Amino acid sequence: MARNPQDIVRALTRRGATHARPAFRHAEQVENDGAERVDVRPGHEPRTGRARRHPAREPFVARLINQWWTRLLQAIYHGSLSEQEAEYASHSTGRDYVWNTVGTALWGMTFPVFTVVATQLAGTEQAGMFSMAFVTGTLLMIAANYGVRNYQVSDIDETHSFGSYQLARWITGILAFGMGLLYCTLRGYEPDMFTICMGVYVYKLIDGVADVYEGRLQQADKLYLAGISQAVRSVVVVVAFSLMLLITRNLALASIAMAVIAVASFALLTLPLALLETEKSGRWHVDEVTDLLTHCFPLFAALFLFNLIESIPKFVMEGALSYDNQLYFNALYFPAQGILLAIGFVYKPQLLRLASIWSNPRKRRRFDVIIAAVMAVILGLTAVVSLFMEWIGLPLMSFMYGVDFGQFGLLAHLMIIAGGITAAIDFLYAIVAVLRRQQAVMKLYMLSFVVSIVLSLVLVNLLGLTGAVVSYLGTMGLLLVLLVLEYARMRRAITKERNPFS
Repeated sequence: MARNPQDIVRALTRRGATHARPAFRHAEQVENDGAERVDVRPGHEPRTGRARRHPAREPFVARLINQWWTRLLQAIYHGSLSEQEAEYASHSTGRDYVWNTVGTALWGMTFPVFTVVATQLAGTEQAGMFSMAFVTGTLLMIAANYGVRNYQVSDIDETHSFGSYQLARWITGILAFGMGLLYCTLRGYEPDMFTICMGVYVYKLIDGVADVYEGRLQQADKLYLAGISQAVRSVVVVVAFSLMLLITRNLALASIAMAVIAVASFALLTLPLALLETEKSGRWHVDEVTDLLTHCFPLFAALFLFNLIESIPKFVMEGALSYDNQLYFNALYFPAQGILLAIGFVYKPQLLRLASIWSNPRKRRRFDVIIAAVMAVILGLTAVVSLFMEWIGLPLMSFMYGVDFGQFGLLAHLMIIAGGITAAIDFLYAIVAVLRRQQAVMKLYMLSFVVSIVLSLVLVNLLGLTGAVVSYLGTMGLLLVLLVLEYARMRRAITKERNPFS
């Protein structure tokens, strides 16, 4: 006899409830025994008497690292990094500006942080040794860079393949490392100082080689990725150095750790990021590499010579004074360097606009007004930093380094003036580059280089640290005056070319 469908549904429901009761009662019994209550009613997920816990999400950084590691392994498995599909967007001006600023700022802060950590954990003498190694390492990095970055990022049509840029950079990097080895050998450094130098040199030369890959990202209009690469490398290197020095109190071992982590960050992030996120480039060609080394030599020579002029007092001090003076000189210079970095953030993003203004003869007067305005900003910023140093800067430095910097009050103000002058020199050289008259200033740099050697040898041996600061200030002041006079001469010459009857 056929049953009503509603009766069938009621019967099944009662059967399901009947079958569920034993399991539910068993769960209640388990709960009574002190265990966790489990609800296993049909049609429902098992539930505990407590609130259901969702699995904890990975921290953002850990998740990001895991995603990057997975992508990297998959690309290696497929046999080529450069043939993989890019995942990050280009043409992001906001992100470009933010991350480029973050990367540059963190990179600029590494040296001050290194010296603070080294002073606190290893003492002023050891920190001075590290400072000297960093000075020479920075010169080697400039040699490795070879002034190619601006040339590379403006090579929109890729007249030179990225393969040629890579080979040229590896050549200059290896030659720079050879120069570092030769310098340490000729100086006759003891094993500790030699090891410190090698660790610092490897780190700074990784910076130099990484620059060509970060330049490739900028060339592909992904400058923010270059900024992230630079920021990550700067942070992990500082952390590795600080932890190793904290554990071992051995500056040589900390320098080795710094070098190892720098290499690892380059191999695991900078290199694959550039290859994954840009189009595959053509192979290198000998004529392209030769052409790059030839065309970029004047840019390299000017930049290297300028930094060598800045470093001459430090090299003279190394032969005449104890290493703790290197620490004092560089610590006093860091606030002055802040002026240089700040002015760079002001004018460097505007260089393309300045070039456009200069290209229009009717806007030349406006061009001069902009130059005067930036010079005024430099003057104002120098005054602000000087007041800051007088108010809180020197006590803050004394706290950070564990050294009484109050005794160096006059030298701090002289160094800040020198920093403002250096920022003005950097800006004027950029303007000369806009005018395409770089060759005209080389003789000015050579003259300043000779004056720097003479002043440093005389004043350092007579006045010690004070003589080093005064010689640096005098040399920078001379170079600024020469550049201003040269710029005025260029402007008159250009005006005459435009209007020969004026």
